[in-house]
Amino acid sequence: METATFGAGCFWGVQAAFDRIKGVVDTQVGYAGGVLANPTYQDVCTGKTGHAEVIQVTFDPKQVAYDRLLEVFLETHDPTQMNRQGPDVGTQYRSVVFFHSPDQEKAARAALEKEAASGRHARPIATAVEKAGPFWRAEDYHQKYLEKRGLAICH
Repeated sequence: METATFGAGCFWGVQAAFDRIKGVVDTQVGYAGGVLANPTYQDVCTGKTGHAEVIQVTFDPKQVAYDRLLEVFLETHDPTQMNRQGPDVGTQYRSVVFFHSPDQEKAARAALEKEAASGRHARPIATAVEKAGPFWRAEDYHQKYLEKRGLAICH
């Protein structure tokens, strides 16, 4: 099993998208990229912790390639928006790939270059690529939030 971590705005819809991918064994939403240990949702919402809302994906690379996960990541949000996604504004909603290995870093940078050259975006890609650090699992009520409420997500 391998781990992938992505920040793509509000983590609820992103989790629902990754949960549908064959080869994804587990997903958890949480916080990464900040300075505060064990942050709460309220801490992260202040914008002062440096954390992003993220999805951490455990996947079987024999069933799904990391490149496919990068495609899903890019499909589930607007990678040209800086520190926001739609109406959600703040550094906690930034677009970021947290890599867990040199191969993931290389793949992420290549995927972003390909996306930038695709012609699909009028603005430059704003997605950051950063080394993964501690992942802090979000509160239980955030886990599988849309699934618990029977809400479909369209992407």
